[in-house]
Amino acid sequence: MMRKVFAGVLLGAVIASSPIAMAEGKKAKISPELFSFNVTHDGETVEVMRNQDPENKISELYNTTFRGMPQAMNPFAPHEVETLGEREFTAYMIDAQEDESIMIVDTRTEGWHFRLTIPGSVNYPFTLMKEKEDMEDALDDFGVAIDGENYDFDGAKTLVMFCNGYWCGQTPTMGRALLAAGYPEEKLKYYRGGMQAWTSLGLTVVGEAAE
Repeated sequence: MMRKVFAGVLLGAVIASSPIAMAEGKKAKISPELFSFNVTHDGETVEVMRNQDPENKISELYNTTFRGMPQAMNPFAPHEVETLGEREFTAYMIDAQEDESIMIVDTRTEGWHFRLTIPGSVNYPFTLMKEKEDMEDALDDFGVAIDGENYDFDGAKTLVMFCNGYWCGQTPTMGRALLAAGYPEEKLKYYRGGMQAWTSLGLTVVGEAAE
């Protein structure tokens, strides 16, 4: 009898410690008070949350570690551009839904953006900074008033930028070009972890490669 009781207790302990049982009744949160939130992406409402499947795997686009050299925490020095973690970044995502002065900007080239991106983001590839006309078109969208050779940044929007990950140079390249044009450093934000950090946390993605 004791053996049966002991075996039952042991089996119960194994079940209770399994990933599925551990996840049951718990939620993978974004922050202590935040489980999910909604954003608008291409005219549709998307709920942003962490994948609740304990067996979920990182996207194949970002599951390799043999990448480029990691970016500095502030690759824009001597300018002081704020570097964001996920909790700060998602706070900006939420604010951007009501505040038109905030833009979540995917600085990667179009192919990357359409394959997989963060909901609520808009795509302004870093390559737009190469030609003055393209850069000025982007600046106009960013709220910068252009008068000939003069740029007025009084109405410039806060750009919360990201690219592929810690090793990706696309956001640093775009940010440096914007700073060189006179964009206020306090209105530029850098989510350094980018897509690799975002997908590693199982956060919601959209695009052709989204499951």
